[in-house]
Amino acid sequence: MKKKQAANKSKSGRKNQASAVIKKKPGGFCYWDDNVLVLNILGTPSAKRDAIGKTKGNQLKISVTAAPKGGKATDYMVAFLAKEFAVKTSHIDVVFGRMNINKQVRISSPQKLPAVVEKFLQKKAKV
Repeated sequence: MKKKQAANKSKSGRKNQASAVIKKKPGGFCYWDDNVLVLNILGTPSAKRDAIGKTKGNQLKISVTAAPKGGKATDYMVAFLAKEFAVKTSHIDVVFGRMNINKQVRISSPQKLPAVVEKFLQKKAKV
């Protein structure tokens, strides 16, 4: 316990601001951050068709037909999501998971929402 306390204090004896502020992670597979929609994705490359599926835990399943070589499936997924959310591909940022099936993307000012996302956000707003 003493080691932890010492690690959180600077030389002046004050707590570091980074350790003092703890952000809670919003529940579910998506949430709003101002006008940006944040999505946690479980990607499936080399699928039979491009599709937005159901949720699995705190992730939304998204399948794409592109093969997972050198991040090409992620690039293809970004283009697919751009169509689904009616935005330009430049409005979608991959926060992490460019070379992984577990991803987080941020979509700036989506013009439309797929049914599964809209239903989840409406349900979350009622709570």
